[in-house]
Amino acid sequence: MLTVTLTAKVADKTLFLVEASQAGLFTIRGVPAEHLQQVIAINCPTVLFPYIRETLADAVTRAGFPPIHLVPINFEMLYQQQLAQMQQPAPAAATVN
Repeated sequence: MLTVTLTAKVADKTLFLVEASQAGLFTIRGVPAEHLQQVIAINCPTVLFPYIRETLADAVTRAGFPPIHLVPINFEMLYQQQLAQMQQPAPAAATVN
């Protein structure tokens, strides 16, 4: 499931907040187990994103606001960034004497 929340603000006032979730049912075959997480994190949201993008644009327009068009998201880059963050060593705890 892919969930996106849009919040439009002017100064400290919220004009609107809209949230949508798009789910998909995927059959994944022929993918080695070591690549399954990558397929789920990259390919599945890439398929779902255009639908949730359209849903949000439609909801905002129907509410009387100017159209919102989300830019495409590179889910592969996000996945690689997440992997890099997970591989960084945790900062050493400060010792107090």
